[in-house]
Amino acid sequence: MKEYQKSKINRIKRGQNRATYDVEKIDAILDAGFIGFVNYIFEGKPISIPMGYGRKGNKIYLHGSQANRMLTSLLKAKEISMTVMHLDGLVLARSGLHHSVNYRSATLFGTLKNLEDDLAKEEGLKCFMDHMMPGRWDGIRSMHQEELDRTLVAEMTIETASAKIRDVGVNDEPEDYNLDVWAGIVPLKQIAEYPVSDDQLKSGIKIPDHVMRYYEEYKY
Repeated sequence: MKEYQKSKINRIKRGQNRATYDVEKIDAILDAGFIGFVNYIFEGKPISIPMGYGRKGNKIYLHGSQANRMLTSLLKAKEISMTVMHLDGLVLARSGLHHSVNYRSATLFGTLKNLEDDLAKEEGLKCFMDHMMPGRWDGIRSMHQEELDRTLVAEMTIETASAKIRDVGVNDEPEDYNLDVWAGIVPLKQIAEYPVSDDQLKSGIKIPDHVMRYYEEYKY
C-alpha cells in the first residue's frame, strides 16, 4: 500500500480515525468527481473557486483563458492546493449535536507549471475531456490553433495529499437510544439522466456510444 508521507501541511488532526493517506483511495476519490475547489490568494485576499479537472497519475490538469486570474496567480506562486468532496448521505441522529454527513474528501498539495508546448497542451486537454467523459475527445473536432493559443493549460504535480472518509451510521449518546425519535441515514448520490440532444443538431445524428455508455453506468 503506497501512502503520501505525512507532514505539517497534509496531516489530519481532527477526526484522525477517518483520515487516509493511501494513494489508491485518494485517486479513487479524484476519479469519482470532476469538480475541485482550487484555493489561491489574489491581492492579499483568499479565494476558492470550483474548477473542472482531469487526472493522469500524479498529475492534475486545469485550463482557462490566458488571462485567467486564478491560474496566472497560481503559476506565479508555483504552488497549489485543491479539494474534491463527495456528499454520500445525511446522518440524522436523535439529537441535533450528533447530526452529521457521510462523505469522501481529498485535499491535494503540489506544484504548478504552465504547459506551453502545443502537444503537451493538447494531451492535458484530452486528459481533462476524458476525465469528464471517457471517449469524448475522439468524437469531437480538433482544436483550431487560435483556440489552443488562447487557452492556458496548467499541470499540477501532486506532491502530497490526504483524505477523510465518513461512511458509518448514527453515533448517539448512550442514553438517547431509548428515545422515541427516528434516526438513520438518507443516502445521496449524483446520477445521469437520459441525454438531451441539442435542438440545432443536424438530422440523423444519433447519441454516440460513449455518451450512452456514460448514461448507462451512472443512471442509477
